[in-house]
Amino acid sequence: MRQVLALVFAAVVALAVPAWSNAWAFEGEKELYEAAKKEKQFTWYTAHYDSETAAAVCNGFEKKYAGLKCEYVRTTAQVAYQRVSQDMKAGLAVASVFSSTDTSHYGHMKKEGWLQPYKPKNLGELIEGFKAYNDPDNLFIATAAGLVLITYNTSVVSDKDAPKKWTDLLDPKWKGKISIGHPGFSGYVGTWVVQMRKSYGWDYFKKLEVNKPRIGRSINDTVTMLNARESWVAAGPSATTLISKDKGNPLALVYPEDGAILMISPSGIMKNAPAPSTAKLFMEYLLGKECNDIMVKFRQDPVNKTVKVPAGMKSVAEVKTIRPTYEEIDKGIPEVKEMFRDTFGI
Repeated sequence: MRQVLALVFAAVVALAVPAWSNAWAFEGEKELYEAAKKEKQFTWYTAHYDSETAAAVCNGFEKKYAGLKCEYVRTTAQVAYQRVSQDMKAGLAVASVFSSTDTSHYGHMKKEGWLQPYKPKNLGELIEGFKAYNDPDNLFIATAAGLVLITYNTSVVSDKDAPKKWTDLLDPKWKGKISIGHPGFSGYVGTWVVQMRKSYGWDYFKKLEVNKPRIGRSINDTVTMLNARESWVAAGPSATTLISKDKGNPLALVYPEDGAILMISPSGIMKNAPAPSTAKLFMEYLLGKECNDIMVKFRQDPVNKTVKVPAGMKSVAEVKTIRPTYEEIDKGIPEVKEMFRDTFGI
């Protein structure tokens, strides 16, 4: 009888081992998780989302990997870069992962040797069109995407009267009724400004200045100003605007005829990351289905090809998009920040 029980037990164990090991999403995940549980607190500097979405992403990571703690510091892109620059110059190891909406940051960080390479095991799940934006040396990977488009308050602007293309914002009827962000703070805004200069020349902003736009810092400030009716129309973000609309605010989007601005936002692991194993797990997580399921609930565009956008939201593939190259952004954002200050006096 003992021999029979022993054989049964051995058979159960033999069957259980493959099932248990197959529970891990990718090769090496178990080892990374075990190493991560021994590390210091994990900190993520991010400009990818608003604070509510960043918190949900962190919470999802903690739920997936019990015992790990995800601390996020959500700021505008330029503030995030300033913070990480100060850390590196002072020899401080604080952030393990850095996520910016200003792709010019990564060229500088790569040159300075601030990043360490990591090629996520689930890179095959990344939407094919986004792979071209990854660093060839695996120092940064596209982990978020979004759109800058025209937004408006439907309680004061009808659908038929809303701007249909970017040049419509120059119409005198919008004087004092436009809101935009500032390229000195926001990577989304910086990329938008570079693209508008590329498409229409700097005269576009000289004419826009005549309409006296309200200027916030983050591009998300445009949503606040629309809700308060401090502005009627804006150059705004798709995700934050849709989140606000879901909460009952009278907001709407226009996908401009001349192209919505495609935003590709990478993430990279800091070379001096205090929690390198946790950072690698987090990079896998940002590309994975579970994280992207959370992101679409907060109206973010998914980067995982298996995740579909919800009803009432267009996928990036359905929209006419335009975007500057990495080189144009790298050279252009420092230039347009100064030109913007000269033109708008702020």
